[in-house]
Amino acid sequence: MTAATARSTSQSIPAFCEGIQHFGEPKPAFEKYGQSAAIREGAEAIASPTDPVAVYQTLLAADALRYLTLHTTASKQSGHPGGFASIADTIAALVMLGYKNLITEVGHHAPGFYSTVFMDTSLEEMGIKTVKEMGDRFRETHGLLGHLSGQIPGLLSPAGPLCQGQHFAMAAAKLYPDQLFPVTIGDGGLGEPYIMSSLAHFNTIYPGVTNYLPILVWNGFSQEHHSIVSTYSNEAMIAYWRGNGFAEVILIDAKDFDDADQAGPYVDSTAASMTQRLAFTQAILEATDKAAKSALGGTQTVLIVKQLKGAGVHKRGSQSHNLYAGDSLEKDYIASALKTRALAPAEWDLVRTNFVRSHAGPAAKTAVTESERSLSDLGSLPLNEFSVGTDSKQVATTAMGALVAHVGQQDPDFVVTNADGNAASGINNINQALKIIHPTEDETYFQGPKGQVYEPLSEDACAGLAAAQALMGARSLWCSYESFAINGLPIWQTTTQAMAELRRPTPATICLFTAGALEQGRNGWTHQRPEIENYFAAMMRNGNIFPLFPIDANSIQVCYDWAVTTKNKGITITASKSPLPIRTTFEQNREALAKGAIVLQETPGNQTVVFGVVGDMMLIPVLDAARALQEQGVGSKVVAIVNPRRLYRPSDVAWESCSEADGEFLSDDEFADLFDGDALVGVTGGSSAMVEPLMLRSALPRDVMAWKRGETAASAGQLFSLNGLTAEKLASRAKALLS
Repeated sequence: MTAATARSTSQSIPAFCEGIQHFGEPKPAFEKYGQSAAIREGAEAIASPTDPVAVYQTLLAADALRYLTLHTTASKQSGHPGGFASIADTIAALVMLGYKNLITEVGHHAPGFYSTVFMDTSLEEMGIKTVKEMGDRFRETHGLLGHLSGQIPGLLSPAGPLCQGQHFAMAAAKLYPDQLFPVTIGDGGLGEPYIMSSLAHFNTIYPGVTNYLPILVWNGFSQEHHSIVSTYSNEAMIAYWRGNGFAEVILIDAKDFDDADQAGPYVDSTAASMTQRLAFTQAILEATDKAAKSALGGTQTVLIVKQLKGAGVHKRGSQSHNLYAGDSLEKDYIASALKTRALAPAEWDLVRTNFVRSHAGPAAKTAVTESERSLSDLGSLPLNEFSVGTDSKQVATTAMGALVAHVGQQDPDFVVTNADGNAASGINNINQALKIIHPTEDETYFQGPKGQVYEPLSEDACAGLAAAQALMGARSLWCSYESFAINGLPIWQTTTQAMAELRRPTPATICLFTAGALEQGRNGWTHQRPEIENYFAAMMRNGNIFPLFPIDANSIQVCYDWAVTTKNKGITITASKSPLPIRTTFEQNREALAKGAIVLQETPGNQTVVFGVVGDMMLIPVLDAARALQEQGVGSKVVAIVNPRRLYRPSDVAWESCSEADGEFLSDDEFADLFDGDALVGVTGGSSAMVEPLMLRSALPRDVMAWKRGETAASAGQLFSLNGLTAEKLASRAKALLS
């Protein structure tokens, strides 16, 4: 039945259905099972997963989700309908059972999740009230991104690169113990090590946190080829999950309900007879209900749904994964699939009613992330201002560790993560105060079952839990060696981008990166990867990313004291674990945070070269160069750059579009006060990109001297020399610019 035909009948078409091109006739069972919503008025879920009314209406919901997913993607002739189609029955079951804190590890399932929150009216928060509007705004600016972002009402987490969603589910479960957090995991992603390793560590460290529910979308295909786990038998897949700590493994296989003689181990439940479709749907409802209650009841549980990719849409297998140019709503196989899945207007109305009533209302109102989470009061951090003087050397990371310990002692939800060990980074005082969480109690290592320091040997797991916890509304700190942090940055980047789009305030995700390249000489290039700063330099232009480079132990305290008060930012603090001189006061550092930099030293002369310096150890050869120039009658100004984001021009950064927008930048006059002279040298022991603002804003003769590459060396001085960053080279380049 076309939309026009439906209008000519006595059926009343709900307003939200505008844009639907094909309506069907009510299914034969509608008269018996479709006269009133299975979720009764005032209820939050169906009464029983075996109720024939609930089973029938769950089947309608699954078909509605498939229809909307295909319609939305075909509206733009792009996007990914196939993967979600194979799990639509389970998503429908979750909603009918009253669970709406939905998370996915699969960014390609975004159109299906948009369809889910459209059906419960959540998308009306962003002005999407009809099917037509959903298609119009799919993959459009300020609309429905191709992958889940932080701005979509009712959806808990972003989903971009694979292997990330489980982090959000685990963090949410830890913070909200009375709620269920289902997370769909694609069998393509399962072929990578990150998912199971992070789940296994979390299960070991937090055995009492079981209220997240991994749901494996086992459809046999990964994007455009068979998945790595497609050859597993059902028994092997069950053993795999049990071997990784899941006591309850529930598997539903669509093939067990097939009466259409489909070949192969993966089949499409929608190809079966209506009787068998209803049997499959009831099995899904019962399994989902059992899995949810098991997870909420204290048992590590996984639900596995084995069904062919593309079930119920335009194609099957990998060919269903992506739409291409020409795959429009008018394309024959698209139109045919839509007609097959088409619901009658009254059936659409029934699905909408159930989805709105589920979970006590739209997810945009009831999901845990739709309101700001309350935080423990930290009081004043116990700052300890060291006296300025070259004879007074302190370890910056240790000074920050004392503040981190205070935060953890005041905030029981706070967590510190570190893959390489806090002791190795000069912050063993964090372990001593907060304890490493481990089932084996051992006072030698300050570890035991109760603690706040999470130490898997995986930067992905470290960054994942810390960043996800911040996104879910709680404080955290990810600590890492600078050289290793690169392995955890993909999820940190995903999270910080989501924070820029969030519709609510949430604590900044904060990182401490220690043991930079200059401290890692004898380990060679394997431990010398300051190119990680390129990552942050590029991200600074997003608007909510603030890489901080404290000068000393006083500076790092001021940096962290500021960071824990901020919202919706990504803040990295890069500092040495070596004892270094105290060069600045707290007041100077507060100025440096606000302006981006401070004048550390000014020496008169017949001409003045300005050194804009990023990094604490980098100041050593620069100050030596300034002395050498002074002996030759050349003046200098050493400017320590603490907060380079402030040094950009406002037009360089997309700050205005950020949630909790921060539009503070150094004015032209203030920039001139700091950096005017006769020549300018940007100096950094890391990426040259960190001094880009100087090169953009200054009109002086200027140059950059930066890290080139790592090498095995016996000292930081040798690494300075290998990279052309000695006092002699710095002074020589300054004089060349002056001439």
